[in-house]
Amino acid sequence: MKPSLLLGLALALGAARVAAAGESPRQWDYPPAPRGGVVDDYFGTKIPDPYRWLEELDSPRTRAWAAEQNTLTFGFLAGIPQRPRILARLTQLWDYPRCGLPFKEGGSYFFTRNSGLQNQGIVYTQASLSAEPRVLLDPNTLSEDGTVAVTSLDVSRDGRWLAYGVASGGSDWTEFRVREVATGRDAPDVIRWVKFSEPAWTRDNRGFFYSRFPEAAADSGGPGVFGELSHQRIYYHRLGTAQADDRLVFELPGHPLWLCGTSVTEDGRYAVLTVSRGDSHDNLLSAIPLGDPGSPDVGARPIPLVDQWNAQYSLAGSDGPVLYVLTNLGAPRRRLVAIDVRSPEPGKWRTVVAEGPEVIEAAGLIGGRLVLRTMQGASSRLVTCGTDGSGARPIGLPGIGSVPGFSGHADDSELFFSYTDFTTPPAACRHDLSTGRTEPFEASRLVFDPSAYDTRQVSYPSRDGTPITMFITSRKGLKRGKQTPAVLYGYGGFDIPMTPAFSPTTLAWLEMGGIYAVPNLRGGGEYGRDWHEAGTKERKQNVFDDFIAAAQWLFDQGYTSPGRLVISGRSNGGLLIGATLNQRPDICRVAWPGVGVMDMLRFQRFTIGHAWISDYGSSDDPAGFRYLKAYSPLHTVRNGARYPAVLVTTADRDDRVYPAHSFKYTAQMQASAYNGPGALPIFLRCETRAGHSTGKPTSKLIEEEADKLAFAAHFLGLEAPP
Repeated sequence: MKPSLLLGLALALGAARVAAAGESPRQWDYPPAPRGGVVDDYFGTKIPDPYRWLEELDSPRTRAWAAEQNTLTFGFLAGIPQRPRILARLTQLWDYPRCGLPFKEGGSYFFTRNSGLQNQGIVYTQASLSAEPRVLLDPNTLSEDGTVAVTSLDVSRDGRWLAYGVASGGSDWTEFRVREVATGRDAPDVIRWVKFSEPAWTRDNRGFFYSRFPEAAADSGGPGVFGELSHQRIYYHRLGTAQADDRLVFELPGHPLWLCGTSVTEDGRYAVLTVSRGDSHDNLLSAIPLGDPGSPDVGARPIPLVDQWNAQYSLAGSDGPVLYVLTNLGAPRRRLVAIDVRSPEPGKWRTVVAEGPEVIEAAGLIGGRLVLRTMQGASSRLVTCGTDGSGARPIGLPGIGSVPGFSGHADDSELFFSYTDFTTPPAACRHDLSTGRTEPFEASRLVFDPSAYDTRQVSYPSRDGTPITMFITSRKGLKRGKQTPAVLYGYGGFDIPMTPAFSPTTLAWLEMGGIYAVPNLRGGGEYGRDWHEAGTKERKQNVFDDFIAAAQWLFDQGYTSPGRLVISGRSNGGLLIGATLNQRPDICRVAWPGVGVMDMLRFQRFTIGHAWISDYGSSDDPAGFRYLKAYSPLHTVRNGARYPAVLVTTADRDDRVYPAHSFKYTAQMQASAYNGPGALPIFLRCETRAGHSTGKPTSKLIEEEADKLAFAAHFLGLEAPP
């Protein structure tokens, strides 16, 4: 909620005043942030951390400081005349029905649907394709403000039971519950202390595997949201029993920070265990022989399949004891191999689909055929082939876009997939593998004309000459030039590709006459393992260079100019924006760093931050300290520099990227940046009852995006969308 708008407006109107005689002139009156005396010693180098006190999120002075920041920010935003029209148009653009990826169990179909402005999508089931959908679970009834979200769905193979995850207030902490599909009533089963896990049913339909952390990590109230994440274990829950009676299946007592997860093969004969070191893309693999699927032995000893940290491995399907595994071992763009659990030695693996020119993102066994989702030029392709890799058949897609996911069973010819691009909302499609026919699962209704826009992909050289691809979307016939406003959005990390994706915010920006550009930076997953690793650890500067080069190319090609550019990124992309601002404060007029990792010397000390060492390295290592300090947004703020208008966004329950990252960065920026006549503001917007991204209600999404667009419109002098 927005606190004290009237008071905030009064503060905002006074914020630009020139100070009284005898004081230094200040353009913006920011809330005071006292500097503490904390100094850390990193291998003989002393690093001050004056805003360490802002890491104490529940302390009265941190709460007061954040509240004052919100009052100033929301007051200023409320006074922007374009905001009401932007909010109204965003609300219109968000008001379209959308269907999640369908899946089928026990002969029935399951999917989520949002009618448009519902805070959370509703879970539906229907007995056949022509049957009337029935509400199975409505998350909007679980809270008055829409901040309780369903985060995962898994139905038992007989279609009788739905295991679902519930998260509150944006936290990643999840509680599993079980609902009987026929009656819509919840069973008494409740599973707590879960993060980064989904239930995996055994084929007797009587229980499921899951991963959780110790109870102390998620104690109720306040600090429990940000509890330490260590000693994740795998358990098996039998329906109708208490969580205290769940069987411990797997643990790693000697490696408290490692993570583990489980999936069950479709025939129910094996549970496949994955062990990872945080977000590292190298993992271990083993299989529990469950024996009779109707009476599984969940306590059987795991069989090691991969016991070396040499590559990434993920289960794609199974045929009895033969597991189809997707890996980048010896194949930076991935290949599909067959591993026989009875003889799992690497020398006996069989390559089913060899590495090719396209990155293989995902694979599955559906309708007796292998389904591959590949990526060419940072856009998706779907293809099927036989279980020996022969007989490839492409599945046509509506355009150059993305396939976020697909579903289906090995013994059923129905394949479901979703498709989206920059001007097409995610749409669920049904493909019949026996006939080759594709049709919409549900008809879509739009409140805009997507044919009025087009997307092109260009290539430009980075600082070291590496060619980088970039998507550019705009209204057809737009006359670009130095006065054309543009948003440049980037990420560049964790092997995550930036493929075409729809956003009502982007559409509103295009209606305002803007250009939307998304470069495929190194560090992402667009071009395979080598591309990802080229933007990690001591090579992270490549990501910033790629992003800066994208902006320069847009300037040189006459698309826009620094005075008309907005740069944007979230999470790892928020780090990108913070680092770019410090290296090139002249590159843009407005910046939106969202939920960013800003303190690169201490990120590993908060919640799940230790899992990011695989991409970033660590300040606990002398070499890591040197290269992290060189670009850490918090530690490279320029004293007296003229920064663009900056709107930092975070949320008070973000237990993935700790809010103190944004708090400390904002305080440092406000204290150090030029703040004389003509200075542009540095504001913090901290959402309440929200987290990193999980389950944020539609109402909060629209409000935040309206604020960002209004902020940009004000400082670029733009009209609101029609």
